[in-house]
Amino acid sequence: MAKTIIEGIAQKLRIIPNLDRNVTEGNLEPLRKFPSSDEWHNHIELDANSWPVRIERKYSLVPTTCFNCESACGLLAYVDKGTGQVSKFEGNPHHPGSRGRNCAKGPATINQIQDTERILYPMRRVGGRGEGGWERISWDEALDEISTKIRASLKTGAVDKVVYHVGRPGHEGYMNRVLKAWGVDGHNSHTNICSAGARTGYALWHKHDRPSPDHTNAKVILLTSSHLETGHYFNPHAQRILEGMMDGAKLIVIDPRLSNTAAMADYWLPTWPGSEPALFLAWAKMIIERGLFDREFMETQVNWDAWMKAVHPDEPCNFDRYIELLTEEYAEYTPEFAAEECKIPVEQVIEAGEVVASAGTQLCTHVWRSASIGNLGGWQVSRTLHFLNVLTGSVGTEGGTSPNSWSKFKPDLFDNPPDPDGWNELHFPPEYTMSHFEMSHILPHLIKDGRGSMDVYFTRVFNPVWTFPDGFSWMEMLQNKESVGCHVAMTPTWNETAFFADYVLPMGHSAERHDVNSYATSSGKWVAFRQPVLRE
Repeated sequence: MAKTIIEGIAQKLRIIPNLDRNVTEGNLEPLRKFPSSDEWHNHIELDANSWPVRIERKYSLVPTTCFNCESACGLLAYVDKGTGQVSKFEGNPHHPGSRGRNCAKGPATINQIQDTERILYPMRRVGGRGEGGWERISWDEALDEISTKIRASLKTGAVDKVVYHVGRPGHEGYMNRVLKAWGVDGHNSHTNICSAGARTGYALWHKHDRPSPDHTNAKVILLTSSHLETGHYFNPHAQRILEGMMDGAKLIVIDPRLSNTAAMADYWLPTWPGSEPALFLAWAKMIIERGLFDREFMETQVNWDAWMKAVHPDEPCNFDRYIELLTEEYAEYTPEFAAEECKIPVEQVIEAGEVVASAGTQLCTHVWRSASIGNLGGWQVSRTLHFLNVLTGSVGTEGGTSPNSWSKFKPDLFDNPPDPDGWNELHFPPEYTMSHFEMSHILPHLIKDGRGSMDVYFTRVFNPVWTFPDGFSWMEMLQNKESVGCHVAMTPTWNETAFFADYVLPMGHSAERHDVNSYATSSGKWVAFRQPVLRE
């Protein structure tokens, strides 16, 4: 096809490539998804900014792991041999969790390490907390001054005055070991505004507080909220959910919103928020009444006999009688009851329930935050959801759902310090005996009530002034030297909480840290090493 006048002008101005060329200079190579690992030490690419002039760039490809969510997907840093700088980040095809596929947050690591506003040196407050005055100090000064304050606190014998308050740390248990070595009960987390609801429900079943679904081999994939494109563990889950669907799995999405995942589902159930347990119990009733439960699994893996002795001591303790009594126990949870609670058609409850009931040991379920943390009593969401796996025997099976620890490597160190001889009641107040994780969201209120104080308070991957709903309470606590003697914010960038610190210590991004990672992002166990990609 002849080119137009406009195309001819654009070609002369080099706005577009030469449309007349029909021969490409140089050797043609087949298209491939990733560079071969044999080339990682000397990978060659053409400089895109110089095209059509063919200028070769030579790179060393250095593997590391992402730190922009908890999935720890694999990254390859493209280190330019000419400049010694990182040019870009792409996926690592040899990472078992992500398999070379990354969301936008992985390649965005280049923006983080090149951020012109990142913190590069230790900073010490000048003036009052929150006034914005800072001075640069050396690492030796920072470590000496902070360690002196820690030592002074430890010498008093207090076990609850030095606290490390962290979000998702990106490593496996390192700081827990350090705190034990100091003899303090000093670990606090954000989990009670994150995922404690779901964790509680799962832990009540089998101690392990996270699920590890095998989406790829499932017959039915049951998602509570939009896990395919936005949920935990986002990218590694998404690719395996799609693999399962391509292999014939039915996708059921329970979500009040018509998310991208729900739009792709075979069944979308827009349940009223918090009503999900009613739906799951109705499906449990269908499985029990129709005899579709896995008898062998139930009889050998469920403590049905303990329930019989505790609740029905006068009944004969045999499995058949147990099933009869279990049927009576759940008789009230009819499809009509679920439809009314969830505000969806009863026909939808029954149709989707029949699909769930027919999945057998290949029922793959998952909930993490969403309904289980966003509603009062949300722990029952995960508890009743996993009940479906127990009934169908799809626990620890191919295509089912396993406890997360079965798919996670956790290093067992040879020398572990003993647990501290004390209890931090600012983290676990005695009146909250059923709390599954630290009651961190009421920390400022406990301190304001005179329940305690902190000598040295570290915050890392944690910005409560912004993320907690009562940020002003945190600001009040952090500004009070009687409440917090010394606040050390560990962060690569400025944030609202660091503004009220006494010291700010710059932390590295994913391409600058040493960490060991292992997460239940799939049905297999893997361990990854996060490493600095540049060498001095």
